[in-house]
Amino acid sequence: MSQLELPEIETLRRDLEREMVGRKVKGAEAHVLKSLPGLKAKKDFGSELIGAKVVGVTRKGLHIIIDFDNEHTVVLALGENGRIQKLGGRAEVASDIAAIISFTQGGDLHFTDRKGSSSLQIVLSEEVESALPPVEDVGLDLLESPLSWVDFGRLVIGYKMPLMLLLTDSTVFVGIGDVYSNEILFDSGLRHDRSSHELSTQEIRRLYRSVVGVLHDAIKYRGTSLEDRPFLDLLGEPGEFGDHLAVFGKAGEMSPRSREPINKTSFKHHPVFFCNTQV
Repeated sequence: MSQLELPEIETLRRDLEREMVGRKVKGAEAHVLKSLPGLKAKKDFGSELIGAKVVGVTRKGLHIIIDFDNEHTVVLALGENGRIQKLGGRAEVASDIAAIISFTQGGDLHFTDRKGSSSLQIVLSEEVESALPPVEDVGLDLLESPLSWVDFGRLVIGYKMPLMLLLTDSTVFVGIGDVYSNEILFDSGLRHDRSSHELSTQEIRRLYRSVVGVLHDAIKYRGTSLEDRPFLDLLGEPGEFGDHLAVFGKAGEMSPRSREPINKTSFKHHPVFFCNTQV
């Protein structure tokens, strides 16, 4: 099972912004300290939030940031088995629940974390950077900081890396993993093992269009939910971009671009699905 990628995290951020801004916290329950960094005792969880209202939901990389009107902030990082869901006040509590933040109206937030791969941390808003990865370890966020294709090209040719490794390097790009890198490379007609610094101008433009297009389409369809990497939005609905995948997980099926089957291989520990038309 792999980590959620940028389209899934952005989908959740938008859901939280729509559903939670303006809601006032009524209570908070801690269940698993391992998933709540900085907390020494369950009874201390959320005392800073009770009575406060949500004023904004933003994102830094793959971290979701929920700001409250009392100068406190929740920083949420979802790992392989993490999930955030809005449920009614009388909803059944899951066995892998890590924390619950309840509101005076509009449902409660249930944070589940089956294997301790996720975290929910409450910090002072002015200290939020302390709960985030170092800036130098976070790559370009193409949703937050869009580039022209020219600047994108300068970035790409500045590396001498196989395209699969370039796209999935979190210090280069935020939130592009195995699912979307495969779709981007197929859409752009480029092989996973092509070196980034050898691309022609035309190939760079194709890659740029594919990166932007695939990420935005995936967000439009609210993320990708797969059998081995399930994704549910804030209200428990699966992402629908899986119905629009061209190659990922489709080894042996006919390629949309040719009359030959889609191939599967492994490259530097990444699964690769590709068509013979990619060069």
